[in-house]
Amino acid sequence: MAIPITIPRLGWNMEEGVFVCWLKRDGDEIKPGDSLFSLESEKATEDVECLDSGLLRIGANSPKAGDSVRVGDVIGCLLQPGEAIPLGPTTTAEPPVGWAESSRPTMITPYETVGLEDSAHPTTNREDYPTISPRALRVAAELGVNWKDLKGSGRTGRIREQDVRAAEGSKQLGGLTPPAQAANVIPISPVRRTIAERLRNSLNTTASVTLTTTADAQNLVNLHDQFKASAATEADVPSFTDLFVRLAALALHNHPRLNSRWQDNQILEMKEINIGIAIDTEAGLMAPVIRDVARLTLKEIAGQTRGLIDRARQGKLHRREMELGTFTISNLGAFGIDAFTPIIHWPECAVLGVGRIRRQPVVTDNGIVAREQVTLSLTFDHRIVDGADAARFLRTLVRLAENPDSGMI
Repeated sequence: MAIPITIPRLGWNMEEGVFVCWLKRDGDEIKPGDSLFSLESEKATEDVECLDSGLLRIGANSPKAGDSVRVGDVIGCLLQPGEAIPLGPTTTAEPPVGWAESSRPTMITPYETVGLEDSAHPTTNREDYPTISPRALRVAAELGVNWKDLKGSGRTGRIREQDVRAAEGSKQLGGLTPPAQAANVIPISPVRRTIAERLRNSLNTTASVTLTTTADAQNLVNLHDQFKASAATEADVPSFTDLFVRLAALALHNHPRLNSRWQDNQILEMKEINIGIAIDTEAGLMAPVIRDVARLTLKEIAGQTRGLIDRARQGKLHRREMELGTFTISNLGAFGIDAFTPIIHWPECAVLGVGRIRRQPVVTDNGIVAREQVTLSLTFDHRIVDGADAARFLRTLVRLAENPDSGMI
């Protein structure tokens, strides 16, 4: 019996993703554990493994790179030797979360709709109306939208829920600029949508307050120069972000309330210090997590940071690398930014913004001298920690940054 290949749910909230590419070719023999295709979810890009064996059949209408796909979409099938491609519809339930692949179809859809039938016998709709998903049909009825005149954004022109809601929104927006008059219409990717929802949720949920101070970074710069002078290659030199990850872990050890999460109306002080680092990628801002930083050396931190940055920019982060953070650091110094207001990576308690390090005149007992200075901005959830406690943490961090001990780091 043919086994349909479906889009799995890679996370509890995942409804759709972006198809990246097939990792096998049409007609290849597939064994359990083989990676079939890559899928971009709201958090990361992952290779989806197969649980069954058979010959892979990829139809002409299977998704292409960059196509949006929904959980449960049938995109191909596995056949046994001599087995014909099924033409009838099959119905089963949706796959559970984390279910990697195949063994059950997940849509009420005949295989003709994914292009696996003989191209000489194309299928046609029984009506002249465009096809529409059940969810989109239900939403159209609720909103009173005439879906029969809509143009679907699905792979085969199928109308999806977002098309119905967009049509409803255009009726309410009145004189706003229509898409046809825009210079460029940028589709919202699952990653960008997730970033937007999390930022909005953070601002709506937390009682965020930002404290800003300046630290003398001269000794930190000197230490960085020492690492650079003794390193065999440029890749072996820890970055200033690596230094602040280590320093923040030391400060969090002394101020554990900042290493907390708000969950179920409780404050959870976490055992491990897991620090996320904000990374700018083409897909959007990512914040992969370095686990248990307090147990790592600076060299180990630098190695993990380089790996996370490379995988983030290649779109190869695993969703596990994005979870269980307890504190986040965002460094915009490379962009020439002095100070900014970072947004809390909810449900974490706080996020540290690091500005550029620049040489400035400083008044000392010996007069005015030029020294390296850096601005630190700490945004924290006032529900979890009071302002005085946050200020004490920031003061500790400043002291560590101004007097770094090479042995301690």
